[in-house]
Amino acid sequence: MKSRHAVLALLVLLSVITFLDRLAIAAAGPRMQSDLGLGPEQWGWVLGAFVLAYGAFEIPTGAMGDRLGQRRVITRIVVWWSAFTALTGAVSGFVPLLATRFLFGAGEAGAYPNMAGSVARWFPRAERARAQGFIWAGSRAGGALAPLVVVPLQARFGWRVTFWILGGIGLVWAAAWWRWYRDDPPRQLAGAGVDHAATIHQSAPWAELIRSRQLWLIVCMYGCYAWGSWFYFSWLHTYLVRGRGFSEGAMAAISAFAFAFGAAANLSGGYLGDYSVKKFGIRNGRRLTGCASLGGGALLLLATALTRDPIAATVLISLGLGVTDIMLPTAWAICVDMGGRYTGTVTGTMNTAGQLGGFLCTVLFGYIVSMTGSYHLPLIVIAAMLAVSALLFSRIDASRPLLADPKEHSNA
Repeated sequence: MKSRHAVLALLVLLSVITFLDRLAIAAAGPRMQSDLGLGPEQWGWVLGAFVLAYGAFEIPTGAMGDRLGQRRVITRIVVWWSAFTALTGAVSGFVPLLATRFLFGAGEAGAYPNMAGSVARWFPRAERARAQGFIWAGSRAGGALAPLVVVPLQARFGWRVTFWILGGIGLVWAAAWWRWYRDDPPRQLAGAGVDHAATIHQSAPWAELIRSRQLWLIVCMYGCYAWGSWFYFSWLHTYLVRGRGFSEGAMAAISAFAFAFGAAANLSGGYLGDYSVKKFGIRNGRRLTGCASLGGGALLLLATALTRDPIAATVLISLGLGVTDIMLPTAWAICVDMGGRYTGTVTGTMNTAGQLGGFLCTVLFGYIVSMTGSYHLPLIVIAAMLAVSALLFSRIDASRPLLADPKEHSNA
């Protein structure tokens, strides 16, 4: 229905803006490190500060959306992070930049869990992986745009003004979301398979969730996977310039291509995820998509680390992001499948684990480079973590809800 398509369009645009703002610092990284006099360890902490704060506030903000509704919570998130995007352009050294990035992460936390909560409210199960595929394709489109937008802007105006411009874009989106979106979809969507129980605002039953073995498998799987994704979000641009010797312009083109490939992979991954469920059932269909994607991504990053040919490395590293991203819509769809009305809480928990993995990756990457002088060795560690993630995904059963349906208790 048209109203559902409008919701998806707003969420996709938000996802584009989220990653455009988030990855702007990575695209500006080589120039910022030079201007502010930051070494690899300090830059690792700057990148890690965002991830640490993002992870710390992910669960409470996801749960807040379940309780208060996504309209209010997402509006607050976007206004907050847009303000700190702009403030990034005003920093004068390591400590102010560290604090700004931490507060940026605290404000952006909960964005994707609340987007998933909106999907749970507005979309039937048969369309959820596709909806997540479009949303995550938007994130990769934002990642592709980041160097293409940031590099020319900072060449003309400097990196500081670039962040001020980006901060204003989010504020425009927040005004449009507040004006149009409503937490409760039209009742006629019930005929399209939307579960209106998912629109009920309730606090999460944490005691039951913590006892769920399946939730812990999801958490550990995503925490290992995030080592791979956060390499692309945080270190890819510096890796290409300082690890592979590409110019700033070539870096922008290569990273844009990698993220464009990731966007296409998310779109195809959403359709593939739904097709696999129809073909093999929800349990085996979700597993097949996740395991094949993560295993393939691990092999491609390992090959990137071992090759010395720069052209081959760019092809392999771009394929690595795309192949790994095929599983992303499925990973978020299983949280909707298994979380029900607590989708925001479950996705927030999963994404918190992802931020922990991302924090460890971004910080340790810098230390490994400083200690060994190699930008390739960390990729071997990341490939191993993706392999572990694939093994964990093979144990997740998306056909089993994390919590029993209250109706079952009443009929028992």
